[in-house]
Amino acid sequence: MKLGLQLGYWGAQPPANHAELVQAAEESGFDAIFTAEAWGSDAFTPLAWWGRETERVRLGTSIVQMSGRSPTSIAMHALTLDHLSHGRVVLGMGVSGPQVVEGWYGQPFGKPLARTREVVDIIRKVLRREGPVTNDGTHYPLPFTGEGSVGLGKPLKPITHPLRADIPIWLGAEGPKNVAQTAEIADGWIPIFYTPKSAGMYAPWLDEGFARPSARRTRADFEIAATCHVQIVADADEKQAVIDGMKPVVALYMGGMGAKDQNFHKQVFDRMGYEAITGRVQELFLAGDRDAATALIPDELVDDMHIIGTAAEVKDTVQAWEGTGVTTLMLSCGSGDEVRRLAELLA
Repeated sequence: MKLGLQLGYWGAQPPANHAELVQAAEESGFDAIFTAEAWGSDAFTPLAWWGRETERVRLGTSIVQMSGRSPTSIAMHALTLDHLSHGRVVLGMGVSGPQVVEGWYGQPFGKPLARTREVVDIIRKVLRREGPVTNDGTHYPLPFTGEGSVGLGKPLKPITHPLRADIPIWLGAEGPKNVAQTAEIADGWIPIFYTPKSAGMYAPWLDEGFARPSARRTRADFEIAATCHVQIVADADEKQAVIDGMKPVVALYMGGMGAKDQNFHKQVFDRMGYEAITGRVQELFLAGDRDAATALIPDELVDDMHIIGTAAEVKDTVQAWEGTGVTTLMLSCGSGDEVRRLAELLA
């Protein structure tokens, strides 16, 4: 199992320590660094910036929001960065949610599975550069001939020859149909709440995708890149403090990320067996009582989602994650020393 450094997306200001983290990851044997985007900083620019400071680590997006750019634009970003980094790009993408897609990007959210399939197909056509790129799908028709068209759209192929025709495409997916499609059409999967206890829930969804005639991969060569926080603590009291400190983030995703009737993260927690509390957490969170919502988050959920313990316990738990099929563990770290310590422990 490889290690990845999850830099995420920016808050109100650019993070001050990412240079330190990236340097430590490069020097300590991490396989990749990953950036994300929400509705602030973008995912590609930091990779271009930090890619200049590195030579070995792969540069991954976790994730690029598909509705923020046309499929050909995403392909242009990927092929450009792939050249600049000498073939180190991993293109991770996802559909986001209706509040962001329609509220921020001004695009329709409907039929996310069909849209994902078209985006992936168009990007692969661009990267193969076998001829002018066309698409007969309803979501991203190329050339465009719909309302407002002047009728002069011309099928094109990229001027720049892509360095690699097979840049790895990983997809963020949460529900059964989306996970199955990811196993069918992608090279890897970026689950948001993957844990050793939930691995059995995802297995049949993945197997359904691998069994389809058009599947690109098998379980043997398919990547699963799971994100978690890994922290070494001295004793049970320190572990409890870490768990308590992470509960507000779990409450945010369970109760406040997405519309009340379309919170895909809440649905994952429901499937994981926490439906007895998810509705109440959401109710309290949306009412503004975040402290009460946080108080309902059980210790066992946080402990399952992350890896927190003594050095020996962390090593054992990491092996358990690897045993479920995780190929890359994407870690959030607070300092270069923490990156180096984890790399040494898990080498």
